[in-house]
Amino acid sequence: MRISEANADDIAELARLLWLNSDDGELVQQSVDAFAAELEEWWAACAASHVAYVARLDGPELVGMAWVALIARPPRPGMTSRMSADIQSVFVTPDVRGQGIGAALIQAASDHAVRLGALRVTVHSGTKAVPLYERLGFESSRQLLQR
Repeated sequence: MRISEANADDIAELARLLWLNSDDGELVQQSVDAFAAELEEWWAACAASHVAYVARLDGPELVGMAWVALIARPPRPGMTSRMSADIQSVFVTPDVRGQGIGAALIQAASDHAVRLGALRVTVHSGTKAVPLYERLGFESSRQLLQR
C-alpha cells in the first residue's frame, strides 16, 4: 500500500471515488466525467484549504482517499496563526477494506494538519467508523457542538 498526497493528476480517480462514496440520491443525472470537470474547478479554487491523501496498491488506480480541510481561526494575543482541521470524505473501496488502508489515510491527513499547526483535528463520522477513529486517538467532546 502506498499513501501519498494527491495532486492534479489524481482528479479523475478522486472523482471516481467520490462518486462511489455518494448516496444514490446524490448521483442526479451527471456522469463521472462531468463531475470530474467540476471537481477540477473546485480543486483549483480550494487548493489552499483542502488536501487529499490517496491510497494505491500495486497499480495506479486509487483504492482510498481521505481529505483534510484546514480552517484558519481568528488570532489571539500571542497566537496570530491559529488553525483547526477537519477530516472529510474518507472512503476505501469495498474490495480492499479491512486492510488498514482507511487508518493509514486518516493518519496521513491528521499528521499533515498537525505539521501545519492545527490545534485540533475533528471528524464527523458515520456510526460504523467511530471505533476506527477512537483507535486513532479521536475522542468525543462535550464542547464540539453542531447545529
